[in-house]
Amino acid sequence: MVFPIFTNFDDLKNACSACNKCNLCETRTNCVFGVGNPDAKILFIGEAPGENEDLKGEPFVGRAGKLLDLYLNGIGLDRHKNIYIANILKCRPPENRDPSPSEQDACIDWLREQVRIMRPSIIVCLGRIAACRLISPNYKVTQEHGIFYEKNGTLMMGTFHPAALLRDPRRKADALEDFLGLQKKMEELGISTD
Repeated sequence: MVFPIFTNFDDLKNACSACNKCNLCETRTNCVFGVGNPDAKILFIGEAPGENEDLKGEPFVGRAGKLLDLYLNGIGLDRHKNIYIANILKCRPPENRDPSPSEQDACIDWLREQVRIMRPSIIVCLGRIAACRLISPNYKVTQEHGIFYEKNGTLMMGTFHPAALLRDPRRKADALEDFLGLQKKMEELGISTD
């Protein structure tokens, strides 16, 4: 089946909310399409919604989301103003397990279409699963975090998933360095936080 081309985020979101391409549609409370400014030049991508995200219909709203907001605010970014946040999967896997490859395959076209409409200058992958899917299948977040790669004219960087930082706080300083590197790259590219 050929995936349709959408002209705007609203139509894409409405179509995504009705998706039944995999079994996760049967257990979702909400489709978690994304949050933020669709005209933003920075796109953050996680792996999949968790329980809090499924209930609220917004990515990164639990403890990990609060930590992410601290890092964002530290470099002048705001989830409602100058960035967009999405996930590989738009529906929650049961028990917050890792998304399966087949679930990622079923859902990836929604993300591709979000990226096509947005045309971000920088994509930040939050965690191993997003980085392995979008940057390289062999991506090692512990070794490659904070490094920028160019793919199809877009800069991409991986960093630690905020939930991983809650489990291993020793990595918080590394994540801070990644966000400061993102801030520097934004300045180099003339991307404003206004």
